[in-house]
Amino acid sequence: MLSSKMSYNYMMIAPHHLAAKTGSEILKEGGNAIEAMIASAAMISVVYPHMNSMGGDNFWLISDKNKNVFAIDSCGPAANKANVEFYKSHGFSSIPSRGPLSALTVPGAVAGWKLASDFSIKNLGGKISLSRLLFDAEQVAKEGVAVTNTLRNNIKSKLNQLIDIVGFKDVYLKNGRIPNVGDRLVFPKLSNTFSCLIKNGLNDFYSGEVFSNIISDLDLVGSPLNSDDFQSYRSTFVDPLELKIKDAKLFNLPPPTQGLASILILGVLDELSIDYKNDVEIIHLIVEITKAVFKIRDKHVTDPRYMSVHYNDFLKRDFIKKLAKEIDFERATPWPDSSLGGDTVWLGATDKYGNTVSFIQSIYWEFGSGLILPNTGITMQNRGISFSLDTKNHNHLVPGKKPFHTIQPALAHFDDGRVMSYGTMGGEGQPQTQAAIFYRYTMQNLNLQKAVNYPRWLLGKTWGEETTSLKIEEGFSSDTFDKLKSMGHIVEKVGAYEEIMGHAGALISYPNGLKEGGYDLRSDGMAIGG
Repeated sequence: MLSSKMSYNYMMIAPHHLAAKTGSEILKEGGNAIEAMIASAAMISVVYPHMNSMGGDNFWLISDKNKNVFAIDSCGPAANKANVEFYKSHGFSSIPSRGPLSALTVPGAVAGWKLASDFSIKNLGGKISLSRLLFDAEQVAKEGVAVTNTLRNNIKSKLNQLIDIVGFKDVYLKNGRIPNVGDRLVFPKLSNTFSCLIKNGLNDFYSGEVFSNIISDLDLVGSPLNSDDFQSYRSTFVDPLELKIKDAKLFNLPPPTQGLASILILGVLDELSIDYKNDVEIIHLIVEITKAVFKIRDKHVTDPRYMSVHYNDFLKRDFIKKLAKEIDFERATPWPDSSLGGDTVWLGATDKYGNTVSFIQSIYWEFGSGLILPNTGITMQNRGISFSLDTKNHNHLVPGKKPFHTIQPALAHFDDGRVMSYGTMGGEGQPQTQAAIFYRYTMQNLNLQKAVNYPRWLLGKTWGEETTSLKIEEGFSSDTFDKLKSMGHIVEKVGAYEEIMGHAGALISYPNGLKEGGYDLRSDGMAIGG
C-alpha cells in the first residue's frame, strides 16, 4: 500500500536513508529547513558518491513562512583558461567526457551551502553550528558506508571508463575488485576535508587549507582550473522563474538550468485545460509537450548572459497559447536526438517554522569526471562537457561562462496556502517526472507517495542510458503500450521501479501545519517526519 508519510512538525526527504535521517535530526533539534538541507546535502555527498560531491553544483528554492521565494544559483563557471583553442590545441574536437580535462568548471556546491547558511542565520534565525551540520558526514566518511545496489551497479558499468583516472580505483575497488552490496567503503580523505571545513569554515573550500589542497591536485593532473577561478567564484541569489496556473503558482530555476522546460510543460498542460485523462492520453500529451519545450530548450538555454532571447519571454501567456495550439492530440511528432543526461540528487525539507526547501545537487554523469583529488577525496564534476567547441553553437565554450544544467528543483504555492516541494534526478526525465508528479497530485488527487511511485515514462536520455526512445515502465496495461505505438511513439518497455526513471520525491506543507511526504521506492531513500 502506497501511503504518504505525515506529521505536524517537520518532514525531510532524501534518496538515501542516512541523508534523510541526518536532516530530520537537525529539524528535531530545532534547526530550520535550510540547516537540515545543508546537513543532508553533506551526508548525501558521502553515501551517494556516484551522484554528487563537494566537487559538483547545486540549486536551491527556499519558501519562507511569509511565502516569499528565494532562489540560489550555485553553478560554477568554466575556468579562465578553458576555451575552444585550449582543447583544439590538445587535439580534441569535443571536450573529453572523463578525466582532468573534463573537470573544467568551478565546483559551486560548498558555496551554495555557505550562501544558504548565511541567509538562514540572517533571515530565518538559524542557530545550528557548522560543526553540527557537517558532523554526521565527517563521521560516516571516516567510519564507512555500506555499498548500495545503485553504487555497485554504477561502479561495475562505468569501470572501463574510469579505472585509469586518478584516484578512482583506489577509492572504489576493494583488493582490486568491485565491492559487493553491503561492503564497507571508507573515505578518509573526504572525512579530513569535512574536518577542515568544520575548523576553518565553508569559505576554506575557495581560499584556505582545503582550497590549497584542491589547487595542488588540479595543477598536478592538468585540469585547466586554477586558484583565480576558485577565489573569484561567488554563489548568487537569482530571481526564480514564476508562472501562475489554475489554483497555484509554479517556481523553478532560470537558465542555465532546464527549469524553463519544466515550468513550460505544466504551463501548456494548464493552457490545454485538460481534465483527468486515461494513461495513454496523458502520457501522449505530456510527451508531445515535452518535445515542443525541449526544442526551445535546446535552441536557447545556456548561461543567461549569452541568451539572445530573455527566458521570461517564453513564459508569456501568448507564447504558451501558441505552444498549446501546436500539440497534436492524435499522433507522435518526430523526436530529435539529444545528448543530455546526468546524475543528481533531489532533497526536500519543511520545518515547524513554515519554511520549505527544494534542493538539487549534482556532478553530472555518474562519478562526474571520475577524477578523485588525492589530497581531499573530492570527486570533480564534468558538467563542463555540456559545452560545445563549435563557436556557432549557442552553448559554445567561453571562459567564465556557466554550463547548461539539466538539474532544477521545483516548488509550488497553491492558492489555498499549501506549499509543495518536489523534484527528481534523471537528465531529460526531470521535467517529465516533475510534470507527472504534479499532475497526479493535483488532477488525479493521488497522495504524494502514489504520485511519486506509480509507473512512469521517459522520453529521451537519462541517467546511465544512451537511447532516446519513449521508455514505459512496467505497471501500465498492455493496451497502453499498444496504443502509444499505434500513435507513432517508439516505445521501449522497462521493468517496474527501474532506477533509470529517476529518484524523485515530494512534500506538502499544509496551512494547518500538517506535513505530507512521499519518497521514491526506486531509491534507497526515506521520508521522515516528526
